[in-house]
Amino acid sequence: MKRALISVYDKKGILEFANELVKRDFEIVSTSGTAKLLQDSNIKIKTIEELTKSPEVLGGRVKTLHPLVFAGLLADRFNPDHKKQVEEFGFELFDLLVVSLYPFSDTIQKEGCTIPEAIEQIDIGGVSLIRAAAKNYTNVSVLVDPVQYNDYLKSLDNGEDINLKLASGAFNYIAEYDTGIANYFGKISEQSSGVLSYNYKSSWKLRYGENPHQSAELYNTGIQCFEDMFE
Repeated sequence: MKRALISVYDKKGILEFANELVKRDFEIVSTSGTAKLLQDSNIKIKTIEELTKSPEVLGGRVKTLHPLVFAGLLADRFNPDHKKQVEEFGFELFDLLVVSLYPFSDTIQKEGCTIPEAIEQIDIGGVSLIRAAAKNYTNVSVLVDPVQYNDYLKSLDNGEDINLKLASGAFNYIAEYDTGIANYFGKISEQSSGVLSYNYKSSWKLRYGENPHQSAELYNTGIQCFEDMFE
């Protein structure tokens, strides 16, 4: 049986996706709000507390930061020493991680947002989970956006390995998230760190690159909407 760990802030499409995983013989482990949503919809799950035998503490700041969770994500099934320790300690391995982070950037854009409110939207466990799963992409798939759900299900059905692509997207996701936090702290502290970071996103697919056989895209920081230039 395969095992999935699901902990999402953005719950769009998660019920349908979880049902499809169950149909494909996945066991689901989940956290707090996500767990309640799935249980209320009669989807059989194991809570993170049942796995770790530890309660969520500090108002939810600590719930997935546990060796039993991270061993399950980081164990390399091709490493003999890892396999030995998995058997010795009875680690439950994960095949899939589904995580979406607290909405830090959306929060700080709200009028009147205070520093304490912003601080509470800095995700710790989620970022750590994503980094662990993406590092171990040869063993674990990692999804960070509901738009990936259908492609992942298709890959299961046709035997396609998309884990490297998913890992790349996951690292970009947390890099963008951390850039927003770093820039916010630079602003509120009025201190220059000596590093200026921007998130560039694809806004337009070009006909070809430097040569006709090459592909190209236009990227922007979101400061200016380049798409207006093509209208």
